[in-house]
This record gives sequence, C-alpha cells and structure tokens, in this order.
Amino acid sequence: MAGSKTWKVGLLYVLAFAVLFVMVFPYWYMVLGSLAPWNEVDRKLIPSSLTLRSYEWLFQGGEDVVPRPWLRAFFNSLLVTSASTLLMLVTAVMVGYALSKVKFKGRQWVNNAILFQMFYPSIILLIPLFLIVRYFGWYNTYWAMIVPKAVNLWAIFMYTNFFRSIPDELIEAAKMDGAGHFTIIRRIVWPMSRSITTIIFLFLFMERWVELLWDMLVVNNEKMLTLNVLLAQMFGPYGGYPGPMYAASVLLTLPILILFLLFSKNFKEGMQFILK
Repeated sequence: MAGSKTWKVGLLYVLAFAVLFVMVFPYWYMVLGSLAPWNEVDRKLIPSSLTLRSYEWLFQGGEDVVPRPWLRAFFNSLLVTSASTLLMLVTAVMVGYALSKVKFKGRQWVNNAILFQMFYPSIILLIPLFLIVRYFGWYNTYWAMIVPKAVNLWAIFMYTNFFRSIPDELIEAAKMDGAGHFTIIRRIVWPMSRSITTIIFLFLFMERWVELLWDMLVVNNEKMLTLNVLLAQMFGPYGGYPGPMYAASVLLTLPILILFLLFSKNFKEGMQFILK
C-alpha cells in the first residue's frame, strides 16, 4: 500500500516537472537565442558561447543610417502604460464602488450595459475613438495613447463583484462617523482590495504594455513611438535577424516578469478570491 502511494506521488512530481518544463522552455529558448552568436541562433539548442551583440544591435538602432530612438521608445511605453493603468484602476475603483455600494436610480441598467459592452470586440470602436482623438486635436500626442485607454470594463466588473463582498455594515458605520464616499474608498475599500488590485493591475499593465494597433494609429512621430511600434518598424525589413528579435522579446517581457515576482504573494491571494 505504501509502495503504491509512493509511486503515485512520484508520478505527480514527474507530471508537474513536465508541465513546468513545457511552460518555461519557450522563455528559456528565447533568452538563449538572444545571447547566442548570430550564426548559432535557431541552429543550436545550447550556444557554444554567450554574447550581447543582439542587445547592442537593438540599442544602436539596427542598421539604419539614422539610429532609432530605442531607449526613448522604452520610456514612452513605460510612461503611457503606467499612466493608462493608473487611470484604469482609479476609474474602475470609483465605478465599482458606485455600482456595489451606492444606491441610485438606474444602477442595475448601468451594470447591465457594462456587461453587455464587454461582449463587443474592442476593434469595433477603433474608428469612432480615432475620430474623437482627431476632433480634440490629440493626434501625435501622449493624450491620444492614454485617455482612450482610461476605462476598462473588465476591471470595473472585477471591482464591483469584490466590493459586494464587503459588509454594508462597515460602510454604514463609516458614514455614521462622518466619512464621505471618497474617504471610505481611500481608508476602507482600497486597503481591503489589495489582493484583487494586484491581479487587476498586472493584467491591465500587461494588456497595455503589449498594445500595438492603437499606438500605430494615433502616433507617427518617431520621438513618441512606443516600444512595440518601434520594434515592429525595425523588424519589418530585418526579419532575417532572429537574434535581435529574441532580444527584443526578452526586453518586452522583462517588466511583466519583474512585476509578477514583486507581487507574487498578493497575486496568489487575489487568484484565490477569483476562483471562489
């Protein structure tokens, strides 16, 4: 009996390591490809030596006569993604609190409208949003990349459901002490939603970080290009440079990996709430 149990546990460990290997292998292969000599990329699984030539190629702007502003593009992506994510979090918290804890006429209608809108693919709104951006004169500005991305319906939906789990008695007690809605959000609701906020923040940041189509539509000034747009332009004519492409992929995923490692504990707690 004990031998059978040990065999089953051993099999589970083997399966777990197999799944882990399948998940980690693409990233491991990508990192090795970015550090491999160019004549060994996609030819050897483990390169004979390591080099930073692919990263140097990126930072020098490729082989154009005029070097591309790669570092500025990275800063643009960081600025646009951080600002957009912050606005999405703020609007989601405000709307989620109102839909879950504030009684007003038409609340259920607004909630249903948000759910209904979530089923529409975002590409349907590209042309109307672009026309609005042109109307306000935001074309080729940071506003064009930030403001239209300031609201995320999925984040609102998540916060609304989480805030409903907070006892109404706690909110009423705070109101009796003279606290307004903004004070309640800042001192009670926001601190209690730390775990779910981590989940929402990571997903929103990741979604905005990899945005490509919208940034290509609203900006064509080279000094304002985001990282994804610049890399798409660089690797159009340079598709025969797999080493730099792997290096770019590593740098694109690095911020997400760092954020996940920093907030892994809160991420686990938030996932436990979602899976309940």
